[in-house]
Amino acid sequence: METQGFIATATCTEIRIPQDEARQMEYAVAPRRQQFRVAAENPRKNEVVKTLLQQEYKHKILIIGEYIEQLKQLAQLTEFPLITGKTSQKKREELYQQFREGELQGLVLSRVGNFALDLPDADVLIQVSGKYGSRQEEAQRLGRILRPKSDGRTAQFYTLVSLRTCEEDFARHRQLFLTEQGYGYQIEIVN
Repeated sequence: METQGFIATATCTEIRIPQDEARQMEYAVAPRRQQFRVAAENPRKNEVVKTLLQQEYKHKILIIGEYIEQLKQLAQLTEFPLITGKTSQKKREELYQQFREGELQGLVLSRVGNFALDLPDADVLIQVSGKYGSRQEEAQRLGRILRPKSDGRTAQFYTLVSLRTCEEDFARHRQLFLTEQGYGYQIEIVN
């Protein structure tokens, strides 16, 4: 479908980010059910988001995640509006329209960004947290940036993963799924 122009070409990049020593200890002693959230909300992900925004500053960017407090921090950091399940439908539509018209460079989205969202110019997605391992969620999120671009540019799909945590296990499932679909997948490690 890419070669026929029905969908944009996409590059998938997993960025592995270490946790600081205190956070790694918090992760190590957390009950198994809490470890995922500790890893997902790694504060060092914010630094990586800032770097990606500088790198992709001319693009239309979506930041998507699972945990509302994390998303609130990112909305404040990026100055992009935050859209969650509590955002009224009217306000959502206003923000989506501003994004479509180029008045907004980016949006921060909770899981509401997984479903029925038409933002054809979005070409960069930064996934900071999610139900990792879910093929359906991965496909939905990648789909947010796959509309063909008028200038033929490649869409960029970034996933931020905490190093040496259960997030890496889920990342392997995601990598398998995306490569099975024919997408290029690269891994970068932040020091």
